[in-house]
Amino acid sequence: MDLTLSAEQRQIREMVAEFVDSEVVPVAGEIDREDEFPQDLVGEMAELGLMGMPFPEEYGGAGLDYHAYALALEEISRGSGGLGTVVAAHVSLAGNMLYEFGNEEQKAEYLVPLAEGEEIGAFALSEAGAGSDVPAMETRARKDGDEYVVDGGKLWISNGSVADTITLFAKTDPDAGNAGISSFIVRPEEDDGFHVEGTEEKLGDKGCPTAELRFDGMRIPEERRLGEEGRGFVHALKTLNGGRITIAARGVGIARAAFEAAREYAGEREQFGQPIGEFQSIKHKLADMDTKIQAAKLLMHRAADRKIRGEDYIKEAAQAKLYASEVSREVANEGIQIHGGYGYTKDFPAERFYRDAKLNEIYEGTSEVLRNTIGDQLLE
Repeated sequence: MDLTLSAEQRQIREMVAEFVDSEVVPVAGEIDREDEFPQDLVGEMAELGLMGMPFPEEYGGAGLDYHAYALALEEISRGSGGLGTVVAAHVSLAGNMLYEFGNEEQKAEYLVPLAEGEEIGAFALSEAGAGSDVPAMETRARKDGDEYVVDGGKLWISNGSVADTITLFAKTDPDAGNAGISSFIVRPEEDDGFHVEGTEEKLGDKGCPTAELRFDGMRIPEERRLGEEGRGFVHALKTLNGGRITIAARGVGIARAAFEAAREYAGEREQFGQPIGEFQSIKHKLADMDTKIQAAKLLMHRAADRKIRGEDYIKEAAQAKLYASEVSREVANEGIQIHGGYGYTKDFPAERFYRDAKLNEIYEGTSEVLRNTIGDQLLE
């Protein structure tokens, strides 16, 4: 793997970093306080081509490789963890479902407006009793002529209350286990029986609405089924595997923000007649923080490299997501410690970084599930 960024990758990183510094960082605190979907920022990112980065230009995307996409998402998350989730759920989950498993007609009608940023996407898999245990889902899709009738509900759906297109998973054959799950395209504004029950009040990840959805006799045309019946579980696993690279990027971005804030504070805050950064204990904290971030970045790019090459990357994506998630929380925790009492207040963003970081260890594969995944891969 060549670790030297190409001219295009450097250009993308610099462009996104400039946008984040000028447009996102100044309002990140407000996004966290108000917890409102940042429609204006999303619109600006659409104009920059950031809402369809890894998709081919023929489908409205920017045609970027996964290294450039991960770099961009890292920078976005450095500015706002919630905004990072908005983009990851839109692109890595909803968009990738359509790109990988949709037919040409479905891509033209539903992927293009997502990739161009004209519409927002969401990925509806989890339920109250079916988080990590996907086959335990209770949502049903019963065939009725040339339509499916869907009943059930989904929980913890990022972008769920603002999405124009949702990729939905439901059981078409409840007795077939994993092979009885299928995936569909849902259009909230068109499909009667679709309801948003509400949004969660979360510890962090503010600005990205996390919704509870309900389906009461919701009818979906057969042409909006993705692929064959019974392939939904495979679709979910493949999509989440790629998504873990971008959650690793989100973790790296938040860790970088926490580290940079702590380093700046350590150079300015004086105690006992000198900046606290001059004390060996603080130097060691900063050294460990940066070393962990650099290691997480390498794991992220290794997984991206294998994906780009078309090689199996299940273990690599799981390792990248697992390590970057835990590093983001550890680095954010040390950032609070370096800030001391100020780090525990909302006068500084250190506490926000910690709240945003924690989510990385939970969604798109908990750390416990990822350790099982890695162990299974090692023993095969």
